[in-house]
Amino acid sequence: MIRSAYAELDLAAVTHNLARIRAFAPKAKVMAVIKANAYGHGLVRIAKVLSNVDAFAVARLGEGIALRDAGIGQRIAVLQGFVDQEELELHIRHRLEPVVHSPSQVELLERIPLTESVTVWIKLDTGMHRLGLLADEFASCYSRLQGCPAVLQPVPVMTHLANADVLQDTITGKQLDQFKSVLHNVQTECSIANSAGLIAWDAARVEWVRPGIALYGVSPFSDRTGLDEGFKPVMTFRSRLIAIKNLNAGDAVGYGGDWICPRPTRLGIASVGYGDGYPRHAQSGTPVLIRDQRVCLVGRVSMDMISLDLTDCPNARVGDEITLWGKGLPVEEIAHRSSTIPYALLCGVTPRVKMVERWE
Repeated sequence: MIRSAYAELDLAAVTHNLARIRAFAPKAKVMAVIKANAYGHGLVRIAKVLSNVDAFAVARLGEGIALRDAGIGQRIAVLQGFVDQEELELHIRHRLEPVVHSPSQVELLERIPLTESVTVWIKLDTGMHRLGLLADEFASCYSRLQGCPAVLQPVPVMTHLANADVLQDTITGKQLDQFKSVLHNVQTECSIANSAGLIAWDAARVEWVRPGIALYGVSPFSDRTGLDEGFKPVMTFRSRLIAIKNLNAGDAVGYGGDWICPRPTRLGIASVGYGDGYPRHAQSGTPVLIRDQRVCLVGRVSMDMISLDLTDCPNARVGDEITLWGKGLPVEEIAHRSSTIPYALLCGVTPRVKMVERWE
């Protein structure tokens, strides 16, 4: 028995979600985004489950090297690319594909004599205004990359959508139009769609798609859940009750006494807190599952414990398992109650939480 907080990972759900993603764009190649420790699910673990994707995307060089060290053989794009000669040479040594997003990177590729060829991606900034070449820089930099002897041709192009999760917004349409306009004379493979673009924007489904959050069974849209999109949650965060006590109406609970018992209350204490990655700012009333019944979080979240109102769940007992998010309780709902996003909750699960793999 696991006696404290743990995360159950349904690896069969990963393969289900990939199949669902392919159904949205059956002709596209899939670059699975597994940065940030695969959104908290385990970088190498998820890469091995996704053994039939066409490529992976990570944020940083170290993530790509870790995948190679683990024997992962697929193409790996490094979204932040390189900043100096040493990093460029490490990309080449480990067969990684850096994303070129600034003229200074082009200059390095021109200046440094490379003895081995390298595949690079080039990123066009169509409105996100984070990484990427602006439209008036793109043509020159692309032409210069074409002239680099060590750079394999043709150079594929990507962009990133800033507001694809807001369906009524006009920004995505403008980004897609700009991408098409700038690339009208360029013959190469392209990648636009993140999870939201893949699901909702037909024009974003080009040669490559780059799903991230959808792989883990979570919707990119704030008013929907992964189940609404046909995905299955991969992570179910669980713990157990370690104490139950009976309090009187008017008794205060937790640090600061923020929650006052409105009635005689059966209070449960569960072994999980922000030290495990449960959100510190989860509001009183945030649901938790016990014995397939929803009960409410009450009071402040502590480092190692939370308090639950069990008054309407009289059968709950010390030792009972609880579900904090996942199967039966969407992580999207918990994020909303905590004034954050599902990405932050999944990435925030801490190292002391045991990861348990399941194939169901």
